Amino acid sequence: MKKPLVGILMGSESDLPVMEQAAQILKEFGIAYEMRISSAHRLPEQTARYAKAARKRGIEVLIAGAGMAAHLAGALASHTTLPVIGVPLTSGALGGVDALYSTIQMPTGIPVATVAINGAKNAAYLACSILSVKYPSIAEKMQAHRKETQKKISKKLKVKS
Repeated sequence: MKKPLVGILMGSESDLPVMEQAAQILKEFGIAYEMRISSAHRLPEQTARYAKAARKRGIEVLIAGAGMAAHLAGALASHTTLPVIGVPLTSGALGGVDALYSTIQMPTGIPVATVAINGAKNAAYLACSILSVKYPSIAEKMQAHRKETQKKISKKLKVKS
């Protein structure tokens, strides 16, 4: 797949190490993505423009990672009807719990799917699941990945028995 189907956004450059984990999973599945820094608070107009134009550019799922106040996923979701997956990031005095609450507590009608704190890998897997509804090749890759994971776990259990 050449054109990006997934947009990965983060609130600041310091979020990159965690959000790169989502990019790695998408690469493994052969899903094109784009990655941007776009703060909901420091660049609100840019964030809104990105969300509003994403569908026209071929983006089908958004993944947004942010810490502390963590309004990026919600800001995106308020400007698009594309699926938005929020990744609350560890930061500040509360260790990411504040980001988790900010991401999951969305008003009715503006949903954001939310994964665990620093759960960028699961955000990418969820994006793959969403895309698999439309793209059979992604569904096949997901099925193969799950079977391979089961084999690895079974093998480890047999060794320890």
